[in-house]
Amino acid sequence: MTKVLYYTTNKGENPVSDFIDGLEQRQQSKLLRIFGYIEKYGLQSILPHVKKLTGTPFWEIRILGKDNIRVFYISIANESIVALHGFIKKKQLTPQKEIATALSRYHDWLLRKKTD
Repeated sequence: MTKVLYYTTNKGENPVSDFIDGLEQRQQSKLLRIFGYIEKYGLQSILPHVKKLTGTPFWEIRILGKDNIRVFYISIANESIVALHGFIKKKQLTPQKEIATALSRYHDWLLRKKTD
């Protein structure tokens, strides 16, 4: 079993949950089904939907086709993942702005984890 955690800011905001809430019902269902598979069966169960983001510490969950949804995450000792950032991909290349957002959240998460 793998636990799916969402990044939260130090103010308690949850941008990944907010992203999911902003999706259409059909898109939400697809993404939440993937998260459910991760929690129940582990990351291996969603292999066609996972890809390493080259040059970063991130992996991405990919909902392909018409929706083209991405969620960047980091894996913690194969016991859990932290979903850092979600967005709808509109171009072939991943925008640097999206990677920068995930990096910022990752560094924030690391800093706060050290002080816990």
